[in-house]
Amino acid sequence: MIKSKKLIQSVIRNLIAWIFSAICLIPLLLIIFNSLKDKKAAAGMNLKFPALPIQWENFGIVIEKGKLLTSFLNSLLYSAGSVILCVFFAALAAYVLSRNQTKLNNFLYMFIVLGITLPINYVALTKVLQFLHLNNTAGGIILLYTAMQLPFMTFLIHGFVAKVPGDLDEAAVIDGCGPYRLFFLVVLPMLKPAIATATVLTFLNTWNEFVSPLYFLNRTEQWPMTLSVYNFFGMYFKDWNLVCADILLTSLPVLIVYLFGQRYIVSGMTAGAVKG
Repeated sequence: MIKSKKLIQSVIRNLIAWIFSAICLIPLLLIIFNSLKDKKAAAGMNLKFPALPIQWENFGIVIEKGKLLTSFLNSLLYSAGSVILCVFFAALAAYVLSRNQTKLNNFLYMFIVLGITLPINYVALTKVLQFLHLNNTAGGIILLYTAMQLPFMTFLIHGFVAKVPGDLDEAAVIDGCGPYRLFFLVVLPMLKPAIATATVLTFLNTWNEFVSPLYFLNRTEQWPMTLSVYNFFGMYFKDWNLVCADILLTSLPVLIVYLFGQRYIVSGMTAGAVKG
């Protein structure tokens, strides 16, 4: 009787999970189906299967007229640059602030982490970028992305550094390791779950950013893919087949990175939770 009751409860839970999963997939299927239709069929924005012949040329039109290749390279440059800088500086800051817990370092840690909750003042930020001559430049937007992601990534990696035994540092120093070799050869390899998690999250957040490049990148040839979709929709808002194809191509890199990186996110979030 007890086994039957547990089986029924398990079936009900799985059924509810399947229903919610199917609901979450509806927008994705809507985009995929309508990106393969012609203009007239896609105007209804329904879940009907695309009729033959499949309109594969929609993607070619979008790539050509939407300048997706240029915007893809821009997004890749901004995301990769911010990932490298953010993860590197976050790991360094987390290590120093975790190992040397003085009153000053504790204050600096709380000051950095406070950036997670504080809103961005775009007026002051514009003045700073103009003063540094970084406004409307690739370097400026990369540094901006890095600064935006740095508080949370420092907070994330800081918890992992605390799980690394301090005895390893002492043993490495006794063996002749300097501070740089100690960090890069001993501590950093043990932070792989945290580094992988920070890398994936920083990449996804940077790739999906819309407001910052809208304010600080005035030239269309510097726009990332999020702004290209916005601009393309303004020109072809009646051609839902092209709009859906544009959205699908823009979202594809994010889906690929998330699918390949989700196991690192899960392992990174749970690593260190259980002492072994």
